[in-house]
Amino acid sequence: MAWDDAFKALSDPTRRAILRLLRDGEQSAGDIARHFKTSPPAMSHHLTVLKQADLVEANRSGQQIVYSLNTSAVQDVVTYFLDTFSPSKPHE
Repeated sequence: MAWDDAFKALSDPTRRAILRLLRDGEQSAGDIARHFKTSPPAMSHHLTVLKQADLVEANRSGQQIVYSLNTSAVQDVVTYFLDTFSPSKPHE
């Protein structure tokens, strides 16, 4: 995982909202877009950034692209934050 890509993806509130939607299971691009007041090109951009950061996976299902949360990558990001920002253990 490229950390810069993950942090860039997480820096945008719309992309964080998309990740929250996908916590409950996979959704098509159209289903995701219905939750936002944004243009189709803007939504496509957000989904592309999330894919490039490896935070979501995209699979074609007939005519639709279905997105799901890449839980392994999200866990890696959470672990990174916990390791980086948790208080260090006292030296014995």
